[in-house]
Amino acid sequence: RLWLSKTPLKNMRYHILDFDPRVLEGKVQADPQKADTLKPLTFARFYLPSLVPHAEKVIYVDDDIIVQDDILELYNTPLKPGHAAAFSDDCDSTTNKVAVRGAGNQYNYIGFLDYKKETIRKLAMKANTCSFNPGVFVANLTEWKIQNITQQLEKWMALNVAEELYSRTLAGSITTPPLLIVFYKQHSSIDPMWNVRHLGSSAGKRYSPQFVKAAKLLHWNGHFKPWGRTASYAEIWEKWYIPDPTGKFSLIRRRSEAYEA
Repeated sequence: RLWLSKTPLKNMRYHILDFDPRVLEGKVQADPQKADTLKPLTFARFYLPSLVPHAEKVIYVDDDIIVQDDILELYNTPLKPGHAAAFSDDCDSTTNKVAVRGAGNQYNYIGFLDYKKETIRKLAMKANTCSFNPGVFVANLTEWKIQNITQQLEKWMALNVAEELYSRTLAGSITTPPLLIVFYKQHSSIDPMWNVRHLGSSAGKRYSPQFVKAAKLLHWNGHFKPWGRTASYAEIWEKWYIPDPTGKFSLIRRRSEAYEA
């Protein structure tokens, strides 16, 4: 809280919510090879209606992003009738067209789900269906509650604990697969410039400075975070970095890398 009350953030309007990790009991099996299994907050997006019960529409963003435009534009993303959420599809993403070539099935459903399992095959979902990135999305919580999205997600989480339905080959994340199942061909799309991602996929710079400047939202998904030792375009993230007033947290990456052109 000192980071909010003792810095320029003190004038910001905010509301801190508590997320009870006990709701995940029996639904998540810790796997040391997948870091997000040990971070309950990565699943908070599954429980949006209970966290903000009076909201009709919300934006969810991961914590490794920088917004470079008016986020009201993202909020105003139209959702088709019957759709509870809008995501940026991987195969349609401007980011992937620019940066990810030869990625094989990493951005298809088969990269996240084990199609050898009968439970998955029975769903009749095409393995080559483009996946989407759930690190940024817009949700219609009224529709979310009508369709019992949270309960559907919990069902697949529990089934994965029992049957290991998620792929262990490429994707790695255990938060994405249940969303892919529940929202299969039942989601709207956001402007891909509102989720310019893969900035954390490698230490090198994949995009031109002009493309990064034009992005409405930058997303450092991947292992190379902008607060770490090295990451692409970390200097943009650092422009918005407010030092920890307690001194407990500090950037660990090499300072010489922070200001590379």
